[in-house]
Amino acid sequence: MRSWEKAGMTWIVDMDALPFDFPTHRHDAVFWERLGRAVATYGFLEEILGKAIYSFTATRRYEATEIDAAFEKWLPTLERALTNPLGNLIDQYGKSVREHPDAVVENLDVLLDHLRKSARLRNVLCHGSWSAPDENGASVPLFVDQKLNVFDAPIDCEFLDQVQRHVAEVSCAVISSVTQMGWQFPGSSDPDPSFQRSLQD
Repeated sequence: MRSWEKAGMTWIVDMDALPFDFPTHRHDAVFWERLGRAVATYGFLEEILGKAIYSFTATRRYEATEIDAAFEKWLPTLERALTNPLGNLIDQYGKSVREHPDAVVENLDVLLDHLRKSARLRNVLCHGSWSAPDENGASVPLFVDQKLNVFDAPIDCEFLDQVQRHVAEVSCAVISSVTQMGWQFPGSSDPDPSFQRSLQD
């Protein structure tokens, strides 16, 4: 099947001759489904981090004379929680936990380390250009980070499943960092009204 056609003295791509689903046609549909679920879970993590930042910054106590200044400073914090990329959200989340006077999150540094490692892999999955799979269905995405590190590990469905599960687990750890404070996580249902107090209280 030809994928080129002559146009005068030059050649152009013949789109009608390309395989269905080009350029993703070389991988099985299940590979793309697993990749899509992993990427979607990263989107969930970003939402969770934004809500956690809101939780830890909305529940600090201020003296009456500090409220107006704190509120002015808080609005840009919320805007960044909506617009920042994942790496910045992780830093902002860590800062909001550390600056909350009552926050006690065990192993915060370990959680932040897991989040940062996950963020590096997210860029590979979201921005890599996928090579043809090998005989085992694994593919090495073309990806070079800002420090010129070249990603060279083959990725298959099992790898993507592990990534998706890990990102779901760190997302739940972020949620638990809020709920273990006794607060209802924003947007969630209250598991036990007798033990939880809402952020609106």
